[in-house]
Amino acid sequence: MSRSSVLLGLIGSGIQLSRTPALHEQEGDSQGIRLLYQKIDLISLGLGVNALPDLLLAAERMGFAGLNVTHPCKQAVIPLLDEMSRDAKALGAVNTVILRDGKRRGENTDWWGFAEAFRRTMEGVPTRRVVQLGAGGAGSAVGHALLTLGVAQLVIQDMDAARAAALADNLSSRFGAGRAIACHNLASAVAEADGLVHCTPTGTAEHPGLPLPEVLLRRDLWVAEIVYFPLETELLRAARTLGARTMHGGVMAVFQAVEAFRLLTGLVPDATRMFDHFQRMTAD
Repeated sequence: MSRSSVLLGLIGSGIQLSRTPALHEQEGDSQGIRLLYQKIDLISLGLGVNALPDLLLAAERMGFAGLNVTHPCKQAVIPLLDEMSRDAKALGAVNTVILRDGKRRGENTDWWGFAEAFRRTMEGVPTRRVVQLGAGGAGSAVGHALLTLGVAQLVIQDMDAARAAALADNLSSRFGAGRAIACHNLASAVAEADGLVHCTPTGTAEHPGLPLPEVLLRRDLWVAEIVYFPLETELLRAARTLGARTMHGGVMAVFQAVEAFRLLTGLVPDATRMFDHFQRMTAD
């Protein structure tokens, strides 16, 4: 990127605690560019999703290089784009919008962020059968990542059985018949699984608790989490108490930001440096 300064933003609801702006700005400093990252919080601004067209137009006019988008905008932004990456189309969700040459291009770095985090953190774990809790936007990205990584069969559990079935069908249509199935008996599915991946809001400050009965956890069942507020959820604490191998949600948060930084700035980020910065922020 030829510019010495870059203007970016994050659009979503309740994003004041997001670590993404600081991750991008710190990496920009390390790369020798002035990167200014603005939080565009719909709640703070008193706006709804219907404000997205105006917000994108304003960002273009003010010279933003791009935007990250999060809940509840990942699907709503799609009709406002000129083009989308293959992965974003497959997932039906966009978390990064590149504003370049008068065009708006949608990307999805959530799935790559989880996949890279898993490769680095959970190397060598068995992946014959994995249970995934949650079939929403995050669940769609994580399911895509898990099957890309080679999970033989993904069993999807969601409070909305129809949503779990729809995601399983979508994944199987792209990765092969039977690669993903809807869960009908959680206890049996977990008992037969090598690992468990959690993709619901349960465990956050707003939704405390465990996403499944603690008795279903065991020492030889690895557990991966996508929640990172707090970094150690009740689920991870219970799994670690049993001696299970775990991955906290901060790793995915960092690596989705790593890929977004590359797409938005055109610069190759230092993933280790960004992860170290994330760890320093969470230790404060």
